[in-house]
Amino acid sequence: MAESYESQQPSVQQPPEQQRPPRTPVLAAGGMAASAHPAVTFAGAAVLRDGGNAVDAALAMAAMSWVALPGQCGVGGDAFAVVREPDGRVWTVSGSGYGPDGGDLDFYAAQGHDAVPLSGPLSVAVPGAPAALAALHAAGASRELAALWGPAARAAEGGQPCTAKTRGDIAEVQELLAADPDALRNLLPAGRPPAVGHRLAQPDLAATIRTLAADPAAFYTGAFAERAVAALRAAGAPFSGEEWALCGDVAPQPAIGTAYRGRTVHQTPLPTPGWMALQQLALCDGTLGALAPLGADAVHLLASAARLSFADRVERCASDTEAWRETLTPAAVAAARERLARGEAPPGAAGPADGDTTSMVAVDAEGRAVSYIHSLAFTFGSKVTVPGTGVLLNNRLGRGAYLIPGHPNAVRPRRRPLHTLNAWIVTDTAGGLEHVGNTPGGDGQVQWNTQLISHLLDHGMDPQAAVEAPRFFIHPGSDADVLGQPEELRCESRLGAGVLAGLRERGHAVTDAGPWGGGGSAMVITADRERGCLLGGADPRQDGVALGV
Repeated sequence: MAESYESQQPSVQQPPEQQRPPRTPVLAAGGMAASAHPAVTFAGAAVLRDGGNAVDAALAMAAMSWVALPGQCGVGGDAFAVVREPDGRVWTVSGSGYGPDGGDLDFYAAQGHDAVPLSGPLSVAVPGAPAALAALHAAGASRELAALWGPAARAAEGGQPCTAKTRGDIAEVQELLAADPDALRNLLPAGRPPAVGHRLAQPDLAATIRTLAADPAAFYTGAFAERAVAALRAAGAPFSGEEWALCGDVAPQPAIGTAYRGRTVHQTPLPTPGWMALQQLALCDGTLGALAPLGADAVHLLASAARLSFADRVERCASDTEAWRETLTPAAVAAARERLARGEAPPGAAGPADGDTTSMVAVDAEGRAVSYIHSLAFTFGSKVTVPGTGVLLNNRLGRGAYLIPGHPNAVRPRRRPLHTLNAWIVTDTAGGLEHVGNTPGGDGQVQWNTQLISHLLDHGMDPQAAVEAPRFFIHPGSDADVLGQPEELRCESRLGAGVLAGLRERGHAVTDAGPWGGGGSAMVITADRERGCLLGGADPRQDGVALGV
């Protein structure tokens, strides 16, 4: 830990109109929660205040975010978490589902598609979030789901005030939402996007939350499952129902990890790209810390490592293969470092860091930590609602599976599409908690998470400084719909004109994302065991808030 809690922003030149008043991290002696929405953070902090643990807090925040951030997440989405226990054990849960049993390459070709559709019933994969949350609850919670999800159900019933973010999300996809009767009724009052502050009541969603709190398995094998599968089949999606039922069985798994700067970085396994963040860290370990923070050399190294990692993913990886393990072997890391030293970072292969996701972190007084992330894939997912439930379904199959014959990630029954979501925790060599963090943001996630970890470990930034630091990402990444788009390095202008010029000199096609337009909504909680307190940071790029108890 650094000696001061004052913001340790990197020394970059910022024009006066781009500066914001410095924020210092939130401090707490007990527990802490952080998310991209005040009501979500409060839900977690209230649980911690009342004696619940960090898993309880994450479960409460997850449900509240379904109501407060409906374009970014929902019951019909996917979810992943990594948990550090007080004894140092680290485990994960992965909630991600299959596409339809009848959805092979020939099916989509016969429908006239050259890619899996990005919206509508053919874009849907079985949601994994309810199963992941049930597994998280069974493995680590101390309170009943009915109590943890009660506040979210009441908020859905009474109506959560619409934020500028949610209004913008609705306006962005208004025509597609209006084509779904339930989405039209719930999200487009009077047939148009709600005003900021309008209370969006969702009584059907409230009833679903209460039903699933009593029995999460009902999503996969009960009346809800029957209704969902029947609606999708009627709309032309070739679900059998068997694949739906199979996805309800989720069990905790070990985290994957790597050493960095004498610590261990723990990540979520496949189908997440957690290994990509580990690979980028391995390529930079021992080098990045000696470079000026966010100088041209540091940004060049991180961007080059990201390009190599995305190329490995696009060329070789799927959710049911072990090719990712080869990228983290000492020989593979050494060979990749040599490629980077020779300036041989591969060109980009796929698409932009967009889509909609939200994440949250919690730490309790015992040192238990949770990093949780969930998503509908794109904004409001498939834009298809399970009738009468308030549940919008994801479009993860369209976003994550390729319609390329012979490709490792080609769409195939009983194969989960690849994800952009990932979550991380950093511990010391003895397993002691140091940092827990996360960010949404499509293919930007593995890049920004790598940047966050470097800010914390290489340069000793406090969590608020780390989440506010200027951000950058390579485009394209790996989303299925935009394979082959032009290569760019999108940078926040706060990096400074000199750094941007230096990156262009190093061969990058730099584009200006504006002072705060780099994307994501990061949050970090740091454990200062020497002083016996927690430090929290939340991203001003959205409505991020950290609260301590």
